Amino acid sequence: MIGDDRVARLRGTIQHYAWGGYNFIPLLIGLIPEPGVTYAEYWMGAHEKAPSHVVRRDGTTRALNEFIKEQPDKTLGPRVAKRYGHLPFLMKVMDVREMLSIQVHPTKAEAERGYARENKMGILLDSPERNYKDDNHKPELEIALSDFWLLYGFRPHDQLQAVLAQVPEFHSFQPLFASEGCFGLYKYVMEMPQESVNALLDPVVERTLQQHHAGALDESSPGYWVAKTREGKRGEDYDRGIFSIYFFNLVRLKPGQATFQEAGIPHAYLRGQVIEIMANSDNVIRGGLTPKHIDVPELLRLIVCRGIITEIIEGRQSGSPYESLYESPSPDFCLSSIQLDAGDIYENTASSIEIVLVFRGEALLDSTDGQMLLKKGESVIILAGENYRMSALSENALLFRASIPHAQGVN
Repeated sequence: MIGDDRVARLRGTIQHYAWGGYNFIPLLIGLIPEPGVTYAEYWMGAHEKAPSHVVRRDGTTRALNEFIKEQPDKTLGPRVAKRYGHLPFLMKVMDVREMLSIQVHPTKAEAERGYARENKMGILLDSPERNYKDDNHKPELEIALSDFWLLYGFRPHDQLQAVLAQVPEFHSFQPLFASEGCFGLYKYVMEMPQESVNALLDPVVERTLQQHHAGALDESSPGYWVAKTREGKRGEDYDRGIFSIYFFNLVRLKPGQATFQEAGIPHAYLRGQVIEIMANSDNVIRGGLTPKHIDVPELLRLIVCRGIITEIIEGRQSGSPYESLYESPSPDFCLSSIQLDAGDIYENTASSIEIVLVFRGEALLDSTDGQMLLKKGESVIILAGENYRMSALSENALLFRASIPHAQGVN
């Protein structure tokens, strides 16, 4: 356990993926950015790949996953410990400078089968050829911290039909779409020989690049993002992920808005910053727009091929007038924002283990362990059953609280 501590500071882990930004995460958590180094994600959780570290009052540190393994009932609460045996969520701050891969995530049952299958095949856990890094599902919810652009699920039937009619090179897809629907269309382009992909997309991309250079495209146009895929890549093969840019919903989230990705929904983050919470997993099956491992057969097996209208989630006031809850169907996590002005006080009892991040401003946390000053970018772990209160020391303070739905709590 955390010694006798019920509340302790939490030091997250940085992931330096190539698509990440240079300044946002370092400036948030108080680091001096290293020139040329990307800072893509800041993890707060207990994933075995990169667990956060608890900083105790005596100054010693230890990985959060190890603390939880030692005394799961006291850290998680008895009901969560019995159901999961580990921290079921992972919270991240993400800074997307370059677009991420077209991807889907598996259901829990699919993850268990995939993980066992790749273990049996002898694929090492850290192998770039691996799809399944663990045996868990990965539903996700992200709240925009800036204007945030993403691809999310297939366009509704009439919209996709209109795209095929508007792009001359896609006219030949219309009979296929009419007879075999969304899945038949997507399977065809994803399995198309590379030579055919190049021949079909070359005039599309060249025309789009001309429009982009003329300033005729903005972020609300698929062509804008298609042009982005070719920056520094003239002469290379065309990425078949370009089809997804046209076929998927192009979504803009404003700061404070959120979306939820369930298993099988194809998506790709394009640009901006978010705070994200997900089930404690790192399973990703990719289909394009990335130099990483792509597994088209597995993607096609898992993908949800139906037209959808993207649901934009707005925060809903919870029990506190200062807290907005972002609801999702996941039993593994809750994510809420807490906005406080100087003098405002937020009070809560942790129904299970919680992580709180100060995104903006400063706050004073009172608990049975005493008082703790929390500055911008600092986070804390709060154990199950702990009563605490937070008061803002600055105007317009913004915090995010990751927790587990009350139905899975300590009672």
